[in-house]
Formats: sequence, C-alpha cells, structure tokens
Amino acid sequence: MRIIVVDDDKFVVRSLATILGAEKDIDVVGCGTNGDEAVSLFSACSPDVVLMDIQMPGGDGLGAAEKILVADPAARVVFLTTFSDDDYIVRALRLGARGYLIKQDVATIAPALRSVMAGQSVLEGEVLARAAALSADGTGPRRKERDMHGLTEREREVVRAIADGMSNAEVASTLYMSEGTVRNHISAILAKLGLHNRTQIAVYYYRG
Repeated sequence: MRIIVVDDDKFVVRSLATILGAEKDIDVVGCGTNGDEAVSLFSACSPDVVLMDIQMPGGDGLGAAEKILVADPAARVVFLTTFSDDDYIVRALRLGARGYLIKQDVATIAPALRSVMAGQSVLEGEVLARAAALSADGTGPRRKERDMHGLTEREREVVRAIADGMSNAEVASTLYMSEGTVRNHISAILAKLGLHNRTQIAVYYYRG
C-alpha cells in the first residue's frame, strides 16, 4: 500500500516513515507536517492511506480530512493522535475516517493499516469505549433509524447493543436470546449492511 504520513512533530514523521517503510507491503510516498501539506500530498501522490495527526498548526488534521474526503469520498484517512477528546472522536466519525488510533503502540499501526486496506474501519479500544459513552449520554452521533433500513427491529436492537460495547453474552442476556441467536443476527446484519466485523457495525452506527 502507498501511504503518506503527516504529523507536526518531524521526529514522529521520520520515525513512522522508517518503521512503516520497513514493512514489505508498505511504501511511504510522502511526508508532511500540517493539514495543508496533507491535502497537497494527497493530490500529488494519490496514496492508498493517509496516516495523519489531528492537532497541528498550519491546518489541523480534521480540516484536512474534510477537504480530502470532499475531493475523494473513497479516500482512506486514519488518524494517529495522542488525543481521545470527545469532540475529536465525534468529528472524525462523522467525517468518515477509516481509523482513529492512539499513539501508544507503534507495532499496531501496520496491522491497522492492512485492516483498512481490506475494507475495515479501525478504532482503538479506548476510542470505541469513548464513542459508546458519548452515545449513551446523548452527546455523540447516533445513526438515524431510517439509515438502518432493511434491518428487522430485532437486528436493530442487536446493532445498538454492539455499538454500546456489549459482548455476545451481554447482548444475549440483555435481549433475552441465546448466544447462537445473537451470532446469527450478527451474521445477517453484516450481510445486509455489507460489513465485515463487529467493529464496523459500531462505526456504522456512530457515523450519523
């Protein structure tokens, strides 16, 4: 995959470019230090994935992502940041970011990018938990019911439960069904929505 790396810390950019560039299936085709450069690099390099920080001078990552996704709605933007701020999470999900990762374990970045290339959306555990909390208190985005057209009411209940971070056992207990029935519902939901896993169901729900 061809990626560009954008972060206002030049040391971080160099480190990520070196680490990711050492992967056999990753080619770092451009590096930048602000949102404006990210937009320019995307246009010039046509990368498969944009790996970008959020808070940067000279144009932040969210603003850059919005411009990139307006120009190319199929663009794969993955945020790598130290911020799990609620507003950032909500805006990133609404924009259509394919991933939101926290700068903790660099070893997880390459596998996450591969998942994005495979059509999946990737949320780091802490971010998914925050998204569920935001939805629970009413401050975060919820997908409107008409956007779940095609799902039965039972399937919609399963979607809501998964988006709230419940395991299959917890969904079964809450909705009074067996775990096997929960798995069957999840399989049907994935097929109807064209998704691949539980994380994508949660992302689908939170992208209002």
